[in-house]
Amino acid sequence: MNKFAPLLLISGLAAAGALACFAVHPDDQAASRVERGKYIVTSFGCADCHTPLKLGPNGPERDLAMNFAGHPASLELPPAPTLPPGPWNVSAAGTMTAWSGPWGTSFTANLTPDDETGIGKWSEAQFLETVRSGRHLGRGRAILPPMPIEPLANLNDSDLGAVYAYLHSLPPISNRVPQPIPPAE
Repeated sequence: MNKFAPLLLISGLAAAGALACFAVHPDDQAASRVERGKYIVTSFGCADCHTPLKLGPNGPERDLAMNFAGHPASLELPPAPTLPPGPWNVSAAGTMTAWSGPWGTSFTANLTPDDETGIGKWSEAQFLETVRSGRHLGRGRAILPPMPIEPLANLNDSDLGAVYAYLHSLPPISNRVPQPIPPAE
């Protein structure tokens, strides 16, 4: 027997014990997942459209009382302006939550975990299916511009799950976003 065997056994047990002290607790994993989701959502600039702008003392600023709540239900817009023929074919509301173009008029969705007006009742699988298919709940109407669904769909399931976890960590905000308006014929 190696004269150092007992020492190796003891140091091996000590190393295993030290590693156990650094093991990730499930709550830490969930927090880490939410932080990863926040990082992705921030990097993609999701709040740029899903949090309305309001006019503040320094110009347009995010309305944090409506953080990720989408187009304000209280903001009724007149019909979108008709643009002259040419290369310009998109107009946007000053809130950056309503967009009009050849697809009609779209309104940014409420991404908060509100059960009735947001994604609160959505399962993670439904969220992933929405992104993967480019369709509401994976089977409904198409997700419309300006939503960058194609680059978002390139994220792996782990990253999309982290986005879902982050969005579900936000305070729910009751805000029923209008349905899209089809293009005029």
